[in-house]
Amino acid sequence: MKVVILAGGRGSRLGEAASGRPKALVEIAGVPVIERVMAIYAAYGHTDFIVATGFRADQISNHFEESPSIDARCVGSRANWSVDCVDTGALTATGGRIKRLASQIGGEPFMLTWTDGLADLEVDRLLSFHRSHGKLATVTAVRPPPRFGHLLIEGSRVSAFEEKPEAREGWINGAFFVLEPGVLDYIDGDDTAFERGPLPALARDGQLMAYRHEGRWNCLDTPADVEAMETLAHDGILPGPARQ
Repeated sequence: MKVVILAGGRGSRLGEAASGRPKALVEIAGVPVIERVMAIYAAYGHTDFIVATGFRADQISNHFEESPSIDARCVGSRANWSVDCVDTGALTATGGRIKRLASQIGGEPFMLTWTDGLADLEVDRLLSFHRSHGKLATVTAVRPPPRFGHLLIEGSRVSAFEEKPEAREGWINGAFFVLEPGVLDYIDGDDTAFERGPLPALARDGQLMAYRHEGRWNCLDTPADVEAMETLAHDGILPGPARQ
């Protein structure tokens, strides 16, 4: 099954961590985040990647062309990875990028994610869940990591203080989708944001199911997120190949 990775973003909120590079090429302990995303899938044997580029698309294609283990066509391998970079336009919205890949996807079910987060996701379980329900789309639901300590207050007295509480409420969109080709019919064109149009429509039609991931998930949105991921990478917790 092909894995589509949306990699057209600027990473503007990452500041100096991005340094003018696309967000996908922001390095975590010397390894671009897009390679760490790919490693999540590769660990379960899914190594056929389509990368939808946009902002500074040439930097991403050059990255894969110049890698020692990826050939000059930008279709190569790193530990048997196949990477096909497709420029989907600098201003195209997320849904539009997916729609532009229709010919590459080829009318088959596919997996979709972006480079906004990393997780210890069991991809095989995600796929099994998707195949079990027969709907058009599955989204991986995750619990956001706590950013602030919690105060438990009784009256005006603090009865307990938790620096980083483990108990977390609520679920958010963690990406890591599995999609049937019929999802493309929910996307109008380049200006369609996948999260604002197609996903709510799929939910209204009863075609969107949630795979609950109770494990680790870390977002990549701010310089503080980069620092946190660096620590996890150095501790050997994050997925991704070691930089040679």
